[in-house]
Amino acid sequence: MRLAPLAWLPGSVVGLMKEVGRHLLRRPIVGIAVAARTDDGSWVLIRRGDTGTWALPGGTLEWGETLEVAMVRELEEEAGITESKLLRVVGVYSRPDRDPRFHAVSVLVEARVARPSKRQLNGLEIAEIGVFADDAVPEPLAMTMSDFVAAVRKQDPTTLE
Repeated sequence: MRLAPLAWLPGSVVGLMKEVGRHLLRRPIVGIAVAARTDDGSWVLIRRGDTGTWALPGGTLEWGETLEVAMVRELEEEAGITESKLLRVVGVYSRPDRDPRFHAVSVLVEARVARPSKRQLNGLEIAEIGVFADDAVPEPLAMTMSDFVAAVRKQDPTTLE
């Protein structure tokens, strides 16, 4: 007779494990989106491999990372950018339906960046890197990121909100 996985554990232990798993796996993740702009005000965007739409570079915070470390890592991995400077935190966004894959609390940061100097590291995730003048940013951006761009344009870069 073959036992089902975890069948040997008392019901209360299995229930506890399920409850812990439910809380660990059903929590929002922390994401970072980078409003990456060059010295002339151009936007560096990435074309997503899954949807083919343009987006701000970014991703999720990894264990032990600060926002600035994650920003630098994501800019290099996704946009081929090796020189960047964090300017400010623009806002924090938590709308659960923004990303269809999971619920993310996204921290939008603005950064001054050099133009991309390398290829993206994952060609399946990122199909293309593009640099766009402010008046040529493609619309709509992936995952309703157009409101991120609007927030960056609206705020005075010398103040934090």
